[in-house]
Amino acid sequence: MAFKTKIGLSKLIPSNLAKLRVSAFGMALCGAVISGCALGPDFTEPASPDVKGYTDSKQAKQFTTVATASGAAQSIVLGKDIQGQWWTLFRSPALNQLIAKALQRSPDLQAALSALTQAQEVASAKQYALFPALDASFSNSHQKISGAQFGNPNFPGSVYSLSNASVGVTYTLDVFGAIRRQIEGFEAQASYQEFQLEGAFLMLAANVATTAIQEASLKAQIAATFDIIKAQEQELALVQQQFALGGASKVDVLALQSQLQQTRIAIPPLQLQLAQNRHRLTALVGELPSTGLSAQFDLASLQLPLQLPLSLPSKLVQQRPDVQAQVALLHRASAEIGVVSAQLFPDFTIKANVGSIATQIGDLFVPGSAIWNVGGNLLQPVFHGGELLHKRRAALAAYEQAAAQYRSTVLLAFQNVADTLSALEFDAAELQAQDAAVLAAQESLELSRNQYQNGAISSLPVLNAERDYQQARIGQITAQARRLADTAALFQALGGGWWNRPKLAKTLQSTQMQQPKKYDCIFCLEP
Repeated sequence: MAFKTKIGLSKLIPSNLAKLRVSAFGMALCGAVISGCALGPDFTEPASPDVKGYTDSKQAKQFTTVATASGAAQSIVLGKDIQGQWWTLFRSPALNQLIAKALQRSPDLQAALSALTQAQEVASAKQYALFPALDASFSNSHQKISGAQFGNPNFPGSVYSLSNASVGVTYTLDVFGAIRRQIEGFEAQASYQEFQLEGAFLMLAANVATTAIQEASLKAQIAATFDIIKAQEQELALVQQQFALGGASKVDVLALQSQLQQTRIAIPPLQLQLAQNRHRLTALVGELPSTGLSAQFDLASLQLPLQLPLSLPSKLVQQRPDVQAQVALLHRASAEIGVVSAQLFPDFTIKANVGSIATQIGDLFVPGSAIWNVGGNLLQPVFHGGELLHKRRAALAAYEQAAAQYRSTVLLAFQNVADTLSALEFDAAELQAQDAAVLAAQESLELSRNQYQNGAISSLPVLNAERDYQQARIGQITAQARRLADTAALFQALGGGWWNRPKLAKTLQSTQMQQPKKYDCIFCLEP
């Protein structure tokens, strides 16, 4: 896979970092002549990988799975957009209600929303550093001075009061763009948190869906096992009658009893998995396991989506929240280069104060009490022992690290899609084979039972046929559930369609932030 981007590993940030390779004279001239010149690279979002498919050319042409006795064929529609609420395609009202409840109550989403709000507020606060800061001050003191302070110890001391009221203005000239690059970095951090929130909800929705599917699968396995137990109990009762009449041996009775107990042994582990799965589903929607859920799931209530959207490879990096989060981190690392680069050049600050000073508070602001000062400050780093140079090198290395992490995330995104496409294809083939295995095992079991009742065979072939049928039935159920789960995994791998629904942060704020919190009051002493 070739990444045609300015930040690929093979040619990492060549054009961006080249902008930093400007002579010191050129940078100084930029700062002196053009107020507002920002040092460092201007960030450009990486281009999408130049590929036409997710798998090799042979598999890429197979966009329709095989039809089975337990389900129709699924067709993959390349370029079709993903709807924002993809889980509704399973046509399960209970699943829709659970995901809606998880959206409102999940502590993970609440934590991600708070992290986003914090990052947005920090970015907004930093923007005001571009404007002058205005501060008012007032002081009142009662003090005594001694003549010794002025070199005349014989001068008698004096006691007096002094009041001072003033207004000061401080303005930092962002000549080399350090403040603007900091703002850019904070805004990139806010973007990162926004995509982290989207990614958290995508994972939450996928986990709820797959856990519900697993519950349906476990219930079906338990029901199938109980059906087999019931049939074995009936068969054992028949053999016991035959044994009482002398038509069967004790070995046959013991063999069937052993087989029955072996089948019963499979029930408790399945029930344990079902209970643990139920606890996990309850926790996912933000409830304690003791609360319990009214929603119930079975395979019949979950419909398999037959037409599956498949995003174009060129759009995947824009649709995956984790990839866009890495883009934001890359942007933040790019901005940090500009921040540390600006530290190598002068810092200009203008200060002004105007006020009044008097020995009595009532004399403030009377004629003759006014004071003022205006001044400027220039701070030019001269020698810091190589500290600033190494900070800049560290920022460049951090950018390279972010670029490598971005590329790794993109590779993982394409791998996820390729894996789910292959899984859907082979899931359908496996289910088709499992359907055939169940049909063959059922016919073999019926034939073996008839032959045994007629005395043509011993009980051993019957036991083997029952075991084969049990395994085939459980395999069929797990194959059906796996097909549903891998369908949900495809929606997750493609980004979940977050771009086709309102901003998640606004939705959460409207549902979770309606109740005022006591720590919203800035005068409260306790949170």
